[in-house]
Amino acid sequence: MNDNGMNLASAWEAIASHQPDAMALHCGDVSRTWAEFEDRAARLAGALHGAGFAAGDNVALALFNGNEYLEAEFAAFKVRAAPCNVNYRYVEAELAYLVDNSDAKAVFFDADLADRFATIQAQLGDVRVWIQVGGDSVPGWAVGYEDLITGTEPAAPIERDGDDLWILYTGGTTGNPKGVMWPHQNVVKIAARNFDLMGVPLPTSIEQMPATVDAIAAGGHVVTQLAASPLMHGTAGIGALMTLFAGGSVVTLPNRHLDAEALWAAVERHRCNVISIVGDVFCAPMVDALDRAAAAGRPVDLTSLRNVTSSGVMWSQPVKERLLAHARAGGSPMYCFDSLGSSEGVGFAGKISAAGDGSDSETASFSLGPNAAVFTPDGRRVEPGSDDMGLLAVSGPIPIGYYGDPVKSAETFREFEGRRWSMPGDWATVAADGSITLLGRGSVSINTGGEKVYPEEVEEALKLHPDVVDTNVVGVPDPKWGSAVTAVVQLAEGATVTDDELVTGLRSGLSGYKLPKHVVRVDELYRSPNGKADYKWATRTALGALGLEQ
Repeated sequence: MNDNGMNLASAWEAIASHQPDAMALHCGDVSRTWAEFEDRAARLAGALHGAGFAAGDNVALALFNGNEYLEAEFAAFKVRAAPCNVNYRYVEAELAYLVDNSDAKAVFFDADLADRFATIQAQLGDVRVWIQVGGDSVPGWAVGYEDLITGTEPAAPIERDGDDLWILYTGGTTGNPKGVMWPHQNVVKIAARNFDLMGVPLPTSIEQMPATVDAIAAGGHVVTQLAASPLMHGTAGIGALMTLFAGGSVVTLPNRHLDAEALWAAVERHRCNVISIVGDVFCAPMVDALDRAAAAGRPVDLTSLRNVTSSGVMWSQPVKERLLAHARAGGSPMYCFDSLGSSEGVGFAGKISAAGDGSDSETASFSLGPNAAVFTPDGRRVEPGSDDMGLLAVSGPIPIGYYGDPVKSAETFREFEGRRWSMPGDWATVAADGSITLLGRGSVSINTGGEKVYPEEVEEALKLHPDVVDTNVVGVPDPKWGSAVTAVVQLAEGATVTDDELVTGLRSGLSGYKLPKHVVRVDELYRSPNGKADYKWATRTALGALGLEQ
């Protein structure tokens, strides 16, 4: 198989055959060797094959972090179907949209989501099989995950292709999620940086996999990744694919909410050397837990740690410095890698913090990646040192577009200088030394705790209330969430609705993370002469009303 044909399922099968007793997955008290990982995925693949699955079909994963998430992905890969992530925070209408939009023919869902799916499963007639993970009982319209594994013969390996897909859903500029189509071969190629750091050539054929994992082990570079952030997002999700491709193991936590003490206990227990997080919303509680442990005279053993990686939301330098101070005190050579990436591309820019001397205080300053550039909307490179703003772009191994949406694909994936670039919409300036300062997403999306919230979706939901005349939704700084969703609202004269009633009324149609944390009332909402929202005005108004810095 050539370098254009690397397929994740075939690579993982080769690794499992070569090192069957090595550990692949850990979650709580349950660990799976590579042989167990492959066998369980093969049995799930056998069930999918029996349901008529073939190359090009899609499988939706509405699952929390756990071994089952990666087993289900592996199973989908085995039958050449594309697994599609589903946000487990979604309410019924959002779940129905994504399952329908993805053309999913199977849905793996956690038992805690069964009630939500029960109300919509009848309208999703194209789904052939519903597979429930966990729970004391399984509804009649679904089958049990473990029952499928124990009652199905494993599917035999088949020929596959590097163009098979992994689909990563991300929020759309109109609020509707879009499925970013990643070919397996491109996921493999973005692992090149990791292999370079290990001093091991990136394998270009399945036949090279055994020698590759042996070389990684011989160099002491076997990765044990703690996927602290959700596997349904790209930060931990892409990282887990690359960890397994290198023959490592992925650790997940059974907790449904961040438990920093449990996180550090897992690091110590499994000797994790990589942690995947999402900015301050994860790291600040993690550092607080380290502070408490040190004050109690029981400092956490950080000596195994080499790298803490974040992407998708602000990771402030002061919080990094606190983490690095603990690493130094504990004798860990750890560094922080702040990656500026998105569902639509990896390697836009990055920032490594290792010295921990506090000299680098610019949170939003990054160095461009080797395949990245900043372009004006008409395709001119932004000159370093100029005051011009431009859009971040990355080339090389990138997605092929959005699933079923050629119009949005053409807007994001563009050709300049004879190359194809991914340009999701992040604006930046370029300093004279080539470093960039991130300005934000032009679509005014709000990053809150690693989740994207698009103002238009929340605004339209608010406008359904009879007392709401007009509204703009913006993000304001928040120490816990990075940005807090804030509604600037003009109400009808004489309206008596309370802020709590406005927010509570949104719960039936929006996920909890999309609900406004602040409501700012104004006499009249300002719009530009063409009727478009003026989010700068709305942000200034919100900051002023909340007493925050402008």
